[in-house]
Amino acid sequence: MNPNSSDPVYLDHAATTPMRPEAIAAMAEELGHLGNPSSLHAAGRRARRVVEESREQLAEVFGARPSEVIFTSGGTEADNLAVKGLYWARRDGARSGDMRRRVLTTSVEHHAILDSVRWLEEAQGAEATWLAVGDDGVIVPGALRAAIGQAPEQVAVVSVMWANNEVGAVQPVAELAAVAHEYGVPFHTDAVQAAAQLPVDFAASGADALTVSGHKLGGPVGVGALILTRGAAPVPVLHGGGQERDIRSGTLDTPAIRAFAVAAEACARQRAEETERLAALRDDLVRQVLAAVPDAVLNGPPPGPDRLPGNAHFSFPGCEGDALLMLLDANGIACSTGSACTAGVAEPSHVLLAMGADDSRARGSLRFSLGHTSTKRDVDALGLVIREVVDRARRAAAR
Repeated sequence: MNPNSSDPVYLDHAATTPMRPEAIAAMAEELGHLGNPSSLHAAGRRARRVVEESREQLAEVFGARPSEVIFTSGGTEADNLAVKGLYWARRDGARSGDMRRRVLTTSVEHHAILDSVRWLEEAQGAEATWLAVGDDGVIVPGALRAAIGQAPEQVAVVSVMWANNEVGAVQPVAELAAVAHEYGVPFHTDAVQAAAQLPVDFAASGADALTVSGHKLGGPVGVGALILTRGAAPVPVLHGGGQERDIRSGTLDTPAIRAFAVAAEACARQRAEETERLAALRDDLVRQVLAAVPDAVLNGPPPGPDRLPGNAHFSFPGCEGDALLMLLDANGIACSTGSACTAGVAEPSHVLLAMGADDSRARGSLRFSLGHTSTKRDVDALGLVIREVVDRARRAAAR
């Protein structure tokens, strides 16, 4: 435990990060107001004004037009809308006898993408192409060109995440989008992990669709957005009132949307300084872990521009990741074995397996992720206990 404090040490910001004070204040204030933003009376018009001002804020933060911001319930819904919706639109819009049934994505995506593509395969007759990554988790643009070039007229959509949620690998999104556009194929990127720590610019990226989520930025859980070019027209996943360009239906959560926009703006304003601070903390964390456990393996790209500044992902030989996680939790330190969406699932990391790791290494891994509330105290607390925790986990695994 940290000798200077009894407070828990939180090293799982990639799962969710604390709400920023200004976002909490904005949401609390808005919760006191009444009004459905689709209503025409005064209360509804006031709520609509808040929604549209928030849309403008988010558009400015992410380099988009306000009309391109489609509000959703979070990253998972936005990913489903992009992949399924664009697939259906492209498949159904193809010339007779020339059906576009291919979906291209990487084997290291978040499950919101992986499972959407697998469902399209099993239930909709899609043909998935799983693009390989290197041992650092990064895809080479040439691999995408080769995959599309096999039959470009059959490709419905390409989806590649901006930054990996487990090992922090940053993908060359602009180059990948350019390759897809060479063949007239729409390109989607899941930027949920990237948005808090990298300058995510929709227009500059060349993407046709981009996913962001409020709670990764210091906003509330349950709100996100799909940023979508005006020329893209995915088939809706949800049907109803057609509130968001007739692409996404559902009553808009005005308080959450306002808090999301406030958090995103604060995040963008502080990003340059915060990125430098987190990278220094991350480098210190890596140093302390490797000094305490010399045979630990840092997974993903080396610290630098190809890795998220707040991400450190290790494999610990001879250990089970779940055992390490629980032992650290008993010491007041929160981390994860990977995506929170798969926590408690006794399976090796699909990301590490795709990067060429064996089953043992993929099972014995932990992710430490830093965020806007992380401090040197948190890193030092981990450094104090990691050696003992690994030794105990190894003894338990050897029994």
